[in-house]
Amino acid sequence: MLYINSFSLLAEGGLFDFDATLPFIALEFLLLIIVLNLIYYQPIIQVIDSREEYIRENLNKASIYLDEANELAKSYELELIAARKEAIKMVTTSQNEAQEFVNAQIHQAQKEAQDLIHSSMMQFEKEKNKAIYSLEKQVEQISEQIKNKLISTYIKKG
Repeated sequence: MLYINSFSLLAEGGLFDFDATLPFIALEFLLLIIVLNLIYYQPIIQVIDSREEYIRENLNKASIYLDEANELAKSYELELIAARKEAIKMVTTSQNEAQEFVNAQIHQAQKEAQDLIHSSMMQFEKEKNKAIYSLEKQVEQISEQIKNKLISTYIKKG
């Protein structure tokens, strides 16, 4: 019997002993879960939720700011393109005006040069005619003198 008593002592309080401690441990476990949930997990979940809301709000704001920035970039890009076109137009207009001015100046200078050449040619022609007229008179005088000398020489010899 000793053997049975020692076996019965070993069997009590074993791993699979289902007495009043099992429901007590289960109840204790449930209370621990409830207390941990109220004291520990709920504040952590609130912090996580508030952080998630903060992140979501910031992402929404960032998305709005990004959209606004993209719209501003597009509008600035369009303004830049328009300004470049206007600048190119102004440069082209200025170049054309400058070219027209240069062409007008060249044309004016050519006209003045032609007028000067024509005036010089007319002056040269007048001087030439004067010189020819003067030379013709001198030729007449010289030929008269030669004729007179020849006649006087011929009369003296003759």
